[in-house]
Amino acid sequence: MKALLVGDIGGTNARFALWRDNQLKAVKVLATADYTSPEQAIEAYLAEQGIARGGLEAVCLAVAGPVSGDEFRFTNNHWRLSRSAFCQTLQVERLLLLNDFSAMALGMTRLREGEFREVCPGTPDLSRPALVIGPGTGLGVGSLLRLEDQRWLALPGEGGHVDLPVGNAREAAIHQQIHSQIGHVSAETVLSGGGLVRLYQAICALDGQAPRHKTPAEVTDAALAGEPGALEVIEQFCRFLGRVAGNNVLTLGARGGVYIVGGVIPRFAELFLSSGFATSFADKGCMSGYFAGVPVWLVTAEFSGLLGAGVALGQALDH
Repeated sequence: MKALLVGDIGGTNARFALWRDNQLKAVKVLATADYTSPEQAIEAYLAEQGIARGGLEAVCLAVAGPVSGDEFRFTNNHWRLSRSAFCQTLQVERLLLLNDFSAMALGMTRLREGEFREVCPGTPDLSRPALVIGPGTGLGVGSLLRLEDQRWLALPGEGGHVDLPVGNAREAAIHQQIHSQIGHVSAETVLSGGGLVRLYQAICALDGQAPRHKTPAEVTDAALAGEPGALEVIEQFCRFLGRVAGNNVLTLGARGGVYIVGGVIPRFAELFLSSGFATSFADKGCMSGYFAGVPVWLVTAEFSGLLGAGVALGQALDH
């Protein structure tokens, strides 16, 4: 029996695994810089697993960017992919390309105990959409729908580029400070790794302080060490995320719950859990009561994108 391969390809790393019995097997992380193409990286992975060329039934790759047509150019690394050439080179009959955040959303259907933490209590309404939102290199936003026969549909979107919402005078001042520097202020402008630094710089400017930190890690480490200015930045970051997530819940009717994913929040998980996220999340005036019982989880699973690629591949093949 031929194998099924799944991959989750980012700017720095490409994660590969075999998909067998609805589970990931033999997960391996490879540096994209070490290979000239996805085909070369996959052949190296397959050689390590003892699988010869032609030994794959199908492949599903989660990739950053819109997927259509034969050619795909990776947005954050030097790789390019032609569907037809890929299938010919690896002697595989079927290649499924999936938006990376769609894969992340589908991965939420395979979470296990210990891979998420409760942020807001509630019971998900599985007949309604769930929201998946994640600050990382950018701000990913997608929705997850449960279909008949235990199948799932992930709907990607560009919700990270909506306007950054403002809820009080301090936030209005921060917005104006950033706008004076770059113009339009999207949610992603602040709610991302680079956005954390931009938010820090804006708050320093408003308070007449010279910025001391230059990277997201430096800001985060300073907050974890108890530096007051950095703590305010993290707190404001969490509040902005709450406002954006709440807006999306109202737009989607996402009473199926909210999954917070991505690489930024887990770095300061305890600060996030004690922050004003939940207050800002439900701060919607006459619609604030809508959020009662809508659960929110912080996801800490390591390979959600790979899992989602496996779910997508299994559904496509009806496995």
